[in-house]
Amino acid sequence: MTQTAVALALAGFSFMLTVIWGTPLLRILRHFKVGETIRLEGPERHFSKLGTPTMGGVMIVLPVMLITVLLNAASLVGPMEFLGNSILLPLGVMLSYALIGAVDDWEGLRGRRRGEGMRARTKFILQLLVAFVASFGLYHFLDAPHLYLPTFHIEFRVGLWYIPLAMFIIVGTSNAVNLTDGLDGLAGLISATAFAAYGGIAALQGQIYVARFCFTVVGAVFGFLWFNVHPAMLFMGDTGSLSLGATLAVIALMTGQWAVLPIIAVIPVSNTLSVMIQVSYYKLTRRLYGEGRRVFRMTPLHHHFELSGWSETQVVQRFWLITLMAAMIGVALAVT
Repeated sequence: MTQTAVALALAGFSFMLTVIWGTPLLRILRHFKVGETIRLEGPERHFSKLGTPTMGGVMIVLPVMLITVLLNAASLVGPMEFLGNSILLPLGVMLSYALIGAVDDWEGLRGRRRGEGMRARTKFILQLLVAFVASFGLYHFLDAPHLYLPTFHIEFRVGLWYIPLAMFIIVGTSNAVNLTDGLDGLAGLISATAFAAYGGIAALQGQIYVARFCFTVVGAVFGFLWFNVHPAMLFMGDTGSLSLGATLAVIALMTGQWAVLPIIAVIPVSNTLSVMIQVSYYKLTRRLYGEGRRVFRMTPLHHHFELSGWSETQVVQRFWLITLMAAMIGVALAVT
């Protein structure tokens, strides 16, 4: 069986495992009413989702960890190879960011800051710490870290600047996917497409363990989508969105194709930019005119289109189509 076939088989196995164990997990979350006090910010039509179980990212993270450790890590020889060429770094980042997200979700549900979650400053500091450890590992265990511009065949040696740049990419992508997690199936579909794109890039580069890991994530996310498509029975919460975003960034860094990440992840990037533009413009106009004005009806961007008359499924499907096209363009640029 070819390496590509193995990677695709892992995706199928991951999907089946996630779907099978997703049903009892959903029952457990419903039993403990995890989601009863979930805070919803968005169009009024979203108020009907109040009480839907959250923290569904656990459904993704655990199967990925189980399959990756049992089927991939066991075949590696030394610790240096394990760190440099395998999936330990993205797996560790996925688990770490999932734990940060889980604490945030739980604080919002049962903690002292019910309805709000972890303090933004605390969450950001924890994200930075994990990103620093990951960036340090990437810098020391990857060969010649650099910024590579595909198609133009231009390389920029960035030296130690690689670490802060990698930290920015990891934290930024994590929060960008988190902002995208606002509609049923949206973050899952976009994340699965992005991981499939980078899985293909890794396979073409010969990074077989990275490719296997990517397609294992794709299968797990599709399994989660079994319960998350409209109308959603389960939300991934910060447990899923933060971990998926950060892990995607690490994979992009490991392949060396992080210059095409804004293309492949065009929807999360657009959502983040829409929030930045909205907040900046509101503060500027409030200072100039005494009252804040808005560029968009509501941010992140998917809510703007909802309030413009698109149905939730239309937004999700159209954004996914854009992501598919962007992913194909990103892969084409990466392999040129």
